[in-house]
Amino acid sequence: MAKQSLISMRPETRGLSYDLPAASLIFGFILDDIISMELLPGQMISETALAQQFGVSRTPVREALIQLSNIGFVEVLPQRGTYVSKFSMEKILEARFIREALEVAVVSQLATNSNEAIRLEAVEACEKIIADQKAAAAEDDALTFQNLDDHFHQTLASFTQYPRVASFIEAEKAHMDRVRNLSLHVSGQYKRVLNQHAAIIKAIKAGSADKSAAAMSVHLKDVYNILEVIPHEHPEYFI
Repeated sequence: MAKQSLISMRPETRGLSYDLPAASLIFGFILDDIISMELLPGQMISETALAQQFGVSRTPVREALIQLSNIGFVEVLPQRGTYVSKFSMEKILEARFIREALEVAVVSQLATNSNEAIRLEAVEACEKIIADQKAAAAEDDALTFQNLDDHFHQTLASFTQYPRVASFIEAEKAHMDRVRNLSLHVSGQYKRVLNQHAAIIKAIKAGSADKSAAAMSVHLKDVYNILEVIPHEHPEYFI
């Protein structure tokens, strides 16, 4: 995980604002590495090594790790060090329950929105995202594909015009992101996700709340089906 000094890093490297404090920049970089599985569950994180890699003192690194600990991505063990948090099946299943309830409501509301212009704008925006996902899948770029998947769901939520909905969905899916990144390399997973996204948008475009809800439910259940495989393939990643 070789990093440049913050002095020489370009702000566009990972979409982070160069105006942010060093701790916030480092937070974003480490979080990306955790989600992309460059930093594995249970792996030790050295403050000193990170400070050297980023070309900063240990203080902003420590601040970044505290932020990551607060949202459950790292675990600080007294006298032992800091480690990337392992997967918690309990948290993942709880997130699945909450996400499905919210996202089924989102697509149902969009499909029946009396303002056809808003519905068609949402459809057009999501169709563009699906096209970008196809390009990422062709390159087997799992992280970009996953980021676009997030963008797809956030875009749908944003068109409900309820600002808190998108933030709730984002918060609940956070601990599934790493598992999703692993699952995208499973044979046929890209194609399944793309087909499911297309089915959701087709139903919204047709104005069918029932079909939209059913398509979203199928999509989210399929995403979590990988949980039947990953714990057996990587038991060391789970608590």
